[in-house]
Amino acid sequence: MKEQKQETQIDPQALLKEMKNEMSQAVEKLSEELKKIKTGRAHPSLLDGIRVFAYDSELPLNQVALITLESSTSLLIQPYDSSTIPAIEKAILQSGRDLVPSNDGKNIRIKIPPLTQETREKIIKMVRKKSEDFKVSIRNTRDKVRSKIREMKNISEDRKRKILEDIEKETNEFISKIDKLTESKEKEISS
Repeated sequence: MKEQKQETQIDPQALLKEMKNEMSQAVEKLSEELKKIKTGRAHPSLLDGIRVFAYDSELPLNQVALITLESSTSLLIQPYDSSTIPAIEKAILQSGRDLVPSNDGKNIRIKIPPLTQETREKIIKMVRKKSEDFKVSIRNTRDKVRSKIREMKNISEDRKRKILEDIEKETNEFISKIDKLTESKEKEISS
């Protein structure tokens, strides 16, 4: 008896909202991960997520320094306090992004070497793999919600069919967003 009471309390619209939220988070996470991938061009977003140990705490890099584009292949990092230069360099080196900082005592520069064709192909392959992993995540979310809807006994078959169509439509929209992100990143890497 208890199971039936719980089942009638499940709101299909709440399930759809939760599904959209999960899928949206997956797209956002992919977007963040793609920003961190080097493309042969400098961009301040290459340093997003790097945290620097300064002033007895870990701070985002953009809170201890100004990050600007010096040229299409070089970033300029201007620390607000020159005593943080060693901590900034250490954080960049330990970020796992294959970035090599050099400093002149006041500023830090990061040169982004051009990509070879072989490297471009490897990066594109990695981007496609990440993209596919996130598509699988979205499909898993869809499948989980679909099975919950199919198990509901408190709604009509026609309503279930309509909800399942909506779920499929939403899933396709999120997969399309992932495809667009991937395509954009591949163009960036190829050019």
